[in-house]
Amino acid sequence: MALLSSECPDLKLIARGKVRDLYEVDEKSLLFVATDRISAFDVIMTNPIPGKGKVLTEVSLFWFDLLKDVLPNHLITADFDKMPAHIQKYRDQLEGRSILVKKMRVLPIEAIVRGYITGSGWAEYKKKGTICDIELPKGLVESEKLPTVLFTPSTKAEIGDHDENIHPSKMVEILGSQELADKITNAAIALYTKASEYAAKKGIIIADTKFEFGLDENDNLVLVDEVLTPDSSRFWPASKHEAGRGQESFDKQFVRNYLESIGFDKKTSIELPADVISNTLEKYKEAYHMLTNKDIQL
Repeated sequence: MALLSSECPDLKLIARGKVRDLYEVDEKSLLFVATDRISAFDVIMTNPIPGKGKVLTEVSLFWFDLLKDVLPNHLITADFDKMPAHIQKYRDQLEGRSILVKKMRVLPIEAIVRGYITGSGWAEYKKKGTICDIELPKGLVESEKLPTVLFTPSTKAEIGDHDENIHPSKMVEILGSQELADKITNAAIALYTKASEYAAKKGIIIADTKFEFGLDENDNLVLVDEVLTPDSSRFWPASKHEAGRGQESFDKQFVRNYLESIGFDKKTSIELPADVISNTLEKYKEAYHMLTNKDIQL
């Protein structure tokens, strides 16, 4: 059963994001629900990808466990039987796509880490020889591995607006703390490095990814939101990687490519055709299988 939007009237809805619905459970915890919505170019499509939210949840849980030694995360439990009774009454909607998490002060930065030159980074480099105004060597080609891993933050936009890439120095201004900015930078690079080295052994290149961070009651940095999913990362099959062109991918590039092919205006929500939906879901499931050696039951 596809879930386009969760409806849990006994829970306090805080926000509906591009994919996740967020509920307040009590003063110390929240419920993240991964729906089957899909967005591209910051526009949410009108029809869902059935089961996508469950795949995203399982992928995040896998990475939370693998990376917990690098940085603590906000997860309390994903076991539905251990969640409060007023959540369990919505089992039919929420099971398999929900995580109970600690409430944090979420920081207003998208922490983007790039190992390869692609996407908006490639577009900027072609114009200015930079990514987020960071100077790069001349002569790089599309999809090439960068000389060093780059941390390139962006602002967090409201739904419907676009995140804005910023120079790391601007992040210091937004946060008001060089120390906190340094912690975010170091944590994001360490998380990406461990994850990308693991994925490489499984035949997947993580070209880039986006992390979000929060602070706990003691001002410790904590990893929050989704982690290294096909929605927040570019996963490429290593066996087919070839610098100098765009790459096949395990993420929603399939949707982006379709939208580009029809001259999508990047503003108006549309319905995706059945083959785009089924092919996208298969890519997500394939990525999960390659990373974990498990198949997901939807």
